[in-house]
Amino acid sequence: MNIIKGRIKIIDWYIISKYLGTFIYTLTLFIVIIIIFDLSEKLDDFLGANLTFWQVISLYYAGSIPFYVNMLSPLINFIAVIFFTAKMADQTEIVPILSGGVSFNRFLLPYFISAFIIFAANLASNLYILPYTNQLKNSFENNYVKKNDPSSKSNIHMKLDDHTFIYMDNFDNKTKTGTRFSLDNFNGDELTKKLVADEIKWDSLKRSWTLRNYSVRNVKGLKETFISGASLTKDTVLDMRPDDFSAYDNIFENLSNKELSDKIKKEKIRGSGIMNDLLFEQYKRYLHPLSAFVLTLIGVALSSRKVRGGVGLPLGIGILLSFGYIVFNQFAKMFSLKGGMPPLLAVLAPTIFFGLLGLYLLRKAPK
Repeated sequence: MNIIKGRIKIIDWYIISKYLGTFIYTLTLFIVIIIIFDLSEKLDDFLGANLTFWQVISLYYAGSIPFYVNMLSPLINFIAVIFFTAKMADQTEIVPILSGGVSFNRFLLPYFISAFIIFAANLASNLYILPYTNQLKNSFENNYVKKNDPSSKSNIHMKLDDHTFIYMDNFDNKTKTGTRFSLDNFNGDELTKKLVADEIKWDSLKRSWTLRNYSVRNVKGLKETFISGASLTKDTVLDMRPDDFSAYDNIFENLSNKELSDKIKKEKIRGSGIMNDLLFEQYKRYLHPLSAFVLTLIGVALSSRKVRGGVGLPLGIGILLSFGYIVFNQFAKMFSLKGGMPPLLAVLAPTIFFGLLGLYLLRKAPK
């Protein structure tokens, strides 16, 4: 703390307070506006489901507000930096600082301290808060807002381990029930066991699967044994969960870091085609918060020059570039999930591109 106090001057605290104050104020304002529009759009769904005010707050907005904060953070960060820096330049506050012998790199120190605080908050949110709040938001949306969307997945083939393969004709995510289930065990190229059931259902209390109208055929060389469970049920433990067959595209956002890592390990064996989705989600949680540094650099480089017209021109350019950053992120995500682009490159591409742009603008900034 003594080292920090020795290096951080009054003007640094002034810039940090301006930065974080503008960021929090603007973020709060945007969140309120989004909630108003979101509420007006989904009000019919809330009323149609006979939900109370407390249910809407605790089951939906408790999860959606952290999601919106995380989504808007890069945009608001950029706008906040440009707005208060352009205002400082317009009021001739930056020129005396640089004229007093402070280098431009030293002038950037309080900005990057503030950016680090936002980076740390976003990283902690991505790793420890959002996976759990997203469960609330996505579960609510799937049950009440997207209730008419398809909730089942068909023609499911999956490899559970090196010897076990399963197939389901259909799996309904609302009832957690699959139909026409079959399981094959192999020893090398030889079939050793085949289990068939008309229905398989997840029991959340026992955390196991229940088979109905099943039959088991055990094969040992030329000998076979047959077990019939017609009109009977059987509980069994399998290395799969209902979310492995989810028809919803927001399922990976709900996974904790450990669950996500475990799912990536299993996907390496199963090869069900969702590896890019999983890796993109994992890399995104760690690397997207770096945007705080990149956008801060661009914002300061753009708005530290005093221009005619006040803060209007820098703010307009900042809003344009921030939306460009968000669009670039979405294109990179689509290229990763649908076009075969490596997930790590897709996550890093916007940061690298805008980082290089920031360095170029920094060289052109008045010093």
